[in-house]
This record gives sequence, structure tokens and C-alpha cells, in this order.
Amino acid sequence: TKRDVKNFTLHLEFIEPFKPAARGQSRGNSGVYIQGRYEVQILDSFGFKLDDKHAVGDLCGEIYKQQVPLVSMNYPPLSWQTYDIDFQAAQFEGDKKIKNAVITLKHNGVVVHDKYEITAKTGAGKPEGAAPAPIVLQNHGNPIFFRNIWLIEK
Repeated sequence: TKRDVKNFTLHLEFIEPFKPAARGQSRGNSGVYIQGRYEVQILDSFGFKLDDKHAVGDLCGEIYKQQVPLVSMNYPPLSWQTYDIDFQAAQFEGDKKIKNAVITLKHNGVVVHDKYEITAKTGAGKPEGAAPAPIVLQNHGNPIFFRNIWLIEK
């Protein structure tokens, strides 16, 4: 986003590439960085099992390396997919966090995180803070395409 946001509902559509010989983070890696702090993973994990420990960090719809989705809703590559994100920013009193950020994520219309409390920044995210910040679509050099992105602030 060009402006900073705090609490919002976000809709976006994306398509992942078909890379059958690739493994892990090479399978169309991208993400939605909420406030530049918290990453919702975008990755071709079609057919992965949620209980595969090697797959943590490699699941579409994951709160990156913090929480796997409740159910895998990843469509096959080259299929348009949707994320609907409802986000409540972390709350602070001065420099002290008093409430974690909360996210509800629907992946292809199915709730995969229901009011999940994000406990800390994820991956390469910026430090948590009280100030609103932009939403960033992550670029790892993979041919991910986005369309129909809209946001409603609360």
C-alpha cells in the first residue's frame, strides 16, 4: 500500500507458477507482509500434508514459521486463488505491547486461521510497534501474479 494501515480487511487474488522440479521455497515463493511485520506465506504447497514437519515454512496460508493453517486449501499451480484477511493490529501502551495482533484468514473461501494471535514479527519482518505501516507483497524473483486487490480500513 502507498499509505500506512492499522486495522483492515484485505482481499487479493494470486496465481502460483508450475515448477514441478522445484522443492520448498523454490516453488513460487511470495507472501503478504502485513504492516511489513507479519508474513502470510504464498507458496505452491498443493498436496503437502499439514503434519509434515519439513513443510513448516513451506505451506501456503501459513503465518510464516509461526502457525500452519488449520486446513490446506492450496489449489494446484496455475489456478487463481484468494486470500481474505481480517487484521487487528497489536496494541501498545508506550513501548509495551499489551495485546497481540489478531488475524483471520480465509484461503479460497475457507477459514484457515480463526482469530489467531500473532505473537511476534515473522521472518524478515520489521519490529513490532504501535505505528501503522504498509502492506507489502513479497518478491523472491518467482513469477507470482496478483489481481483484484482491495482493502477496507476499520
